[in-house]
Amino acid sequence: MKKYYFLQITILMFLAVLTVSFTQKDDIVAALKTGNVEKMSKYFDNTIDVTVPGKSNAFSKGQAELVIKDFFNLNKVKNFEVQHSGSNPSSNFIIGTLTTAGGTYRTTVYMRTKGDKQLIQGVEFEQK
Repeated sequence: MKKYYFLQITILMFLAVLTVSFTQKDDIVAALKTGNVEKMSKYFDNTIDVTVPGKSNAFSKGQAELVIKDFFNLNKVKNFEVQHSGSNPSSNFIIGTLTTAGGTYRTTVYMRTKGDKQLIQGVEFEQK
């Protein structure tokens, strides 16, 4: 009987994590489609690995927001299209194509579960 309850609780927890992660993924994709770093940054972890053309480093949440904001200001976002995404209970990723006035970028967002949230650990913009 205890095994049955444990299985139910495990399944419910897994579904809750998936539901939260899909909502957060949707928010992040929407932010990338519009170049809205403020909307995206609410999912940043305390330290984020950011790669933009000419710059790659681990930044604090505030610094990462400025770096990505500068990138979006130099490259006006036209669209973002998800090519692939994946998830498991402890991490997620999104890979897509960011189309900007300055070119096309392969974009990857890495997320990890902390508590009940998926937080962005890394963002890469690689020119195609």
